[in-house]
This record gives sequence, structure tokens and C-alpha cells, in this order.
Amino acid sequence: MAQAIDTTVAVMRRDGRGKGPARRLRVQGLVPAVVYSRHREPLSISVDPKRLREALAGEARFNTLLTLKVDGEDGDRLALVKDHQVDPIDQKSLLHVDFLEVHMDEKIRVEIPVVLDGKPVGVVEGGILQQNTRFLQVHCLPNKIPKEIRVDVSHLKVAQSIHVSELKMPEGAELKFTKNFTIAVVAIPEKEEVVVAAAAPVGAEGAAAAPGAPGAPAPTGGPAAAAAGAPAAAGKPEAKGKEKK
Repeated sequence: MAQAIDTTVAVMRRDGRGKGPARRLRVQGLVPAVVYSRHREPLSISVDPKRLREALAGEARFNTLLTLKVDGEDGDRLALVKDHQVDPIDQKSLLHVDFLEVHMDEKIRVEIPVVLDGKPVGVVEGGILQQNTRFLQVHCLPNKIPKEIRVDVSHLKVAQSIHVSELKMPEGAELKFTKNFTIAVVAIPEKEEVVVAAAAPVGAEGAAAAPGAPGAPAPTGGPAAAAAGAPAAAGKPEAKGKEKK
């Protein structure tokens, strides 16, 4: 049985803003962060990135409901990670985190991964399965966040697709969309065209015919002309001497 992950994260208030204070925090092994809320002012904090990664190590990842223990506050805050920035060089080190404070009786909007189930009939027939959407925005209560949205595509034939309006959502979650976009489709494979070069017939227009062959141009001089039986071109006449008187 998998051990339960502790989702409680202790954070500290911070006063300084800007690149200088943020750089000093990172030197100390902390990351600047902000807790946003619908009911109170944003709160600037610092958080231990290692502890945060441990709390987010479950299957829900960034949709994990966290309990923030803010120093100086009596009660805890429930929050989700809404955005984060990583170092562009190593693509791992956290540079900044945005939290959103949530309440158990208020719906929130989260992005849920889409997982396709089954092998479509159209793929067996030679089609190609294409997934057009990998995440969907879902509205739900904080304790009703689905881990993933599974979509059965086994019935799809070639050129058939499944749209967002056809999905069945888990209890307590709903989709809000203005366009009935495509989730997945079994595309028709493109046919490769094979081009075969035809040999040009002898004497055909645009093809060079052999010397002496019917339809070939008459030789105009030179070794090739001599070989074809044409008389050699006359050379320059020699100058005649003057007659002695």
C-alpha cells in the first residue's frame, strides 16, 4: 500500500520585492511566491522548493490540494499551485510560484489531463489515431478534482472523431466550452505516390538521335562528320606566288 503524501507546506511571509530580494532568497535555498485569494489581499511569501516538490509528488501533481501554514497566522490556508516558473537553463530549479487560496464550498477551474482508452477499429483498418486535446478545463469543488479524464476511442472508425460534448464527466465536475472542439480523430493515412520515369523512344521529339539514324540531323563537319561519310570541309587556300616576268 502506497504511503500517504503529506501535503502540508510551511511558508514564511516576506516583505522585500524585486529581483534583489528574490535573488537573496534563492541563495538561502528558498523561492519567492505569492498567495492569491478571492476574499483577501495577495500575500507575499517564501517557500522551500524541496518541501513543495515532496507535497506535489502524488498522482494529482499540480492539482494537489495543499495546506499552507503561514507563520504568524492562526489558521491554515487551502491552496493550489496555479503557476510556476523554472530556470530556463536547467529546466528544473523553481524560480517563482503562484498559489490560489480555495474554499471547500466554492468551485474552481483546473486543467485535467485527457487519457485515451482502447485501440480504435479504424487503426486496425489502417487509420492513424490523432489526439487533438491533451488537457481540459474543468469546474469543480476542491475536493472533487478528477485525476484524469478517460475517453473510450475503441469504437472510432476511419475518419470518425469524438468531440468534447460527447464526454461523460465524473460526479461533481463539469465542462464549460463555447465550441464543440475535437478531442481525437482516426485520420485517413496519406497515400505515397510512386513516379515511374518512362524511357524516351528513339527518334522522339526532344531526344538526341544517333548520327546516321533516320531523322538525325546531317553532319556539318569535323571528325564526327567524316566518320558519317560526309566530305571534310575545305581548308584555307594557299596564296599563289607572283608570275616572273
